[in-house]
Amino acid sequence: MIDIRHVEKRYGNLHVLKDITLTIEKSKVVTIVGPSGAGKSTLLHLIGTLDRADSGEILLNGVNVSTLSDNQLSEFRNRHIGFVFQFHQLLPEFTAVENVALPAMIAGQSKKEALLHATELLDFLKLSDRVGHKPNELSGGEQQRVAVARALMNNPELILADEPSGNLDTENAKKLHQLFFDLRDQFHQTFVIVTHNVELAALSDRTIVLQDGKVIS
Repeated sequence: MIDIRHVEKRYGNLHVLKDITLTIEKSKVVTIVGPSGAGKSTLLHLIGTLDRADSGEILLNGVNVSTLSDNQLSEFRNRHIGFVFQFHQLLPEFTAVENVALPAMIAGQSKKEALLHATELLDFLKLSDRVGHKPNELSGGEQQRVAVARALMNNPELILADEPSGNLDTENAKKLHQLFFDLRDQFHQTFVIVTHNVELAALSDRTIVLQDGKVIS
């Protein structure tokens, strides 16, 4: 699913990632843990094609994303990768169903079809009574489930999450974590999650530990 080969990343004089080589299998929930500044989010951004490595290769389902142009990367990202961020990143002027439908409309799907599918996803995530609400009318847990629905919109093979439960209370964090495993089981998607949550890391199929820009286990 994901092959990372000798990846290096620097920001100025800061050597953030050092010779990262990893393989992540399909249909797994994988967590990336480590102290602040270890390079966890940087690695996630490289896997998600939000940034480029200085050297090395990243292959997603056999596609070497390191060789794609910016336009090709944007299209690849839209069709094959879903993102869940700590702060939701929902557009405040749009309703829940409109936020969820956006990736499909960007991919060229009609608004009618996109809204129908978005409504189905929100129903699946037990948010059918919140489709017309804007983000500021939703609880933190509801906003995060809307973000998950948006990540699922184009049925991507890979879901990347950066501290997805970092702003949730214990109960909602547990519900979100269980949702990831339910989605893996039902849709066979691969989840790569940066987290400081010890419970989530313990439940995951595999935990990757980063320290000082290197994989230590």
